[in-house]
Amino acid sequence: MGITVYPPQSEPNNLGDLLKFEADNLYSRDRVTVAAQQALQLGHVVGRVTATGHVVALDPVATDGREQAAGVVIVPIITADAPSPDGVIVARHATVADHALVWPKGITPEQRTACIEQLRAVGVLVRQGI
Repeated sequence: MGITVYPPQSEPNNLGDLLKFEADNLYSRDRVTVAAQQALQLGHVVGRVTATGHVVALDPVATDGREQAAGVVIVPIITADAPSPDGVIVARHATVADHALVWPKGITPEQRTACIEQLRAVGVLVRQGI
C-alpha cells in the first residue's frame, strides 16, 4: 500500500489574514461609495476621486485623487454602471498585513513605499510578516 501525495491547496485570504488590528466599535471602518466599474477585492488599496469622493482602486500615476492611498477594502465589491454606497474600508487606527494587500499591476517599489507612507499618515499601519 503506497502513500498518496496530494498537491498543495490554497485558499483565498479572509479578513483575519488581512486585518490584524482595528479599534473597537467600528471606529477604524468607513462606509464609502465605490465608483462605477470597479472590482475591489479584500485587501485592495484604494484612493478617493477628489471631484466625487468615490473610492476606486489605487492608481499611483493618476492626478485626480486616486493616486493617494486612502484605505484598504475589507468587504469585496463589484460595481456596474453606477456607483454603490455599499463599500467598506479601514481608514484609520488599524493594522493590516502586507502579504494580503492588493496593489495595482505595475506599481513600482518606490510608489508602493509612498503609498504605505500615505496609509500610515491616515493611521493604517502596514506590517510585514504577520
